[in-house]
Amino acid sequence: MRVKTGIEGFDGLIEGGLLQGRQYLISGSPGSGKTTFGAQFLATGALVGEAGAYVALSESVGTIIEDMSRYNLFIQEFIKRKKLFFLDIGPASYGDNDRVSMVITPNYEQQVTESPEIAPPSPYSVFENVEMMVKQYGIRRLVIDSLSSIRFTSHHPALEERSIGRFIRNLKSLGCTTLLLSELTRPDAYTIEQFASHGVVFLHNFMDRQGNMVRALQIIKMRGTKHDCEMRGIEFTDKGLKVLKPIKR
Repeated sequence: MRVKTGIEGFDGLIEGGLLQGRQYLISGSPGSGKTTFGAQFLATGALVGEAGAYVALSESVGTIIEDMSRYNLFIQEFIKRKKLFFLDIGPASYGDNDRVSMVITPNYEQQVTESPEIAPPSPYSVFENVEMMVKQYGIRRLVIDSLSSIRFTSHHPALEERSIGRFIRNLKSLGCTTLLLSELTRPDAYTIEQFASHGVVFLHNFMDRQGNMVRALQIIKMRGTKHDCEMRGIEFTDKGLKVLKPIKR
């Protein structure tokens, strides 16, 4: 079964949508559109009755909700209808050693529970929180922002790679279609998350020879799916991202 992302011009490049229950890496530099991509994906699911969750590991959920509410995605309405949830798992304020987990409920109350883990959150602690939320609210679509926040929690590169790979494999057991946002700045970095994910979409953000800012999208990998490989321009509209024609280089 194909899961539509709702991003205009994108689903047609991947045989109609993402494969249900799989994990996809959305990577790129700051400002390239990763958060917007994730918000559109969740809002599209909520529109057809699929509950979605946005898991924030660095930015505050208040800021994300405020920014994404500027698009015509009905974010606030879906929160009220219990079709969109935000989970904040990140460092506490200065002076605290403990993390807190905070769920923004449909009536905008904040439910806070203390966690024994020390910041930054580990892949295991994040999975525990996500698993609990998926079961409690019947989550079908999941966005984790960002994988980079839990990538560097080990001082040993081999352990770090194994921990991230294990985290992505365990996400499959939740049955959600998942977007993993990442601040990778090179599509040819060949990290464990690229190998472990079922698909990789790279969002480019660079200056051309004329000094103009260029934003583009490129599908690097998509298991079980015939897909377009061209670098295509993208633009930000009042409904979010829109994929355009291939960029001539």
